[in-house]
Amino acid sequence: MTGRVPEGLNWIPATDDLSMPEYLEVAFGNEGDDNVYIRENVHPEKVVITTKRKWDAFVLGVQAGEFDHFVADLED
Repeated sequence: MTGRVPEGLNWIPATDDLSMPEYLEVAFGNEGDDNVYIRENVHPEKVVITTKRKWDAFVLGVQAGEFDHFVADLED
């Protein structure tokens, strides 16, 4: 999805450890804006835009373990 990123979004880091060099940030559209905005902290000018409905489906999939195979070989 392409579109303009509104000013004044509340970017939420996807980690509690802000000392990490790179992490994702998520922002939810303001009233009347059903979009979810995702970016990397090191490249804030590059923003992926999706819909709230797709975001919710993704989050439910993560909670259900549907993406666990992507991290099976990663070490802590």
